[in-house]
Amino acid sequence: MATTTTAHTDFPMADWLGLIRAEYLELPDLHLTLPQARRLWGLNEAMTQAVFAALLDAGFLTQTRTGAYVRADSR
Repeated sequence: MATTTTAHTDFPMADWLGLIRAEYLELPDLHLTLPQARRLWGLNEAMTQAVFAALLDAGFLTQTRTGAYVRADSR
C-alpha cells in the first residue's frame, strides 16, 4: 500500500503536537475536521490521525458531534 508523503511529514510528531497546539491556543475558536487539518498543514493521513489522537488523549482537544476538533476548554 502506497503512503502519501509531503515534505512536512519529515518533522517529528512532537514538533507537530507543539505547532498544532500553538495554533489552537492562538485561535481559540478554531475547529477543524481531520481532512481540513491535513490540507492546512500538508500532513498525511496517518500523521494527522496520530497527532489529533494524542491531543485528544491529553485532554487538550475534544471532538464535536459533527467531527470537528476544538479546544476542550472552549466548549
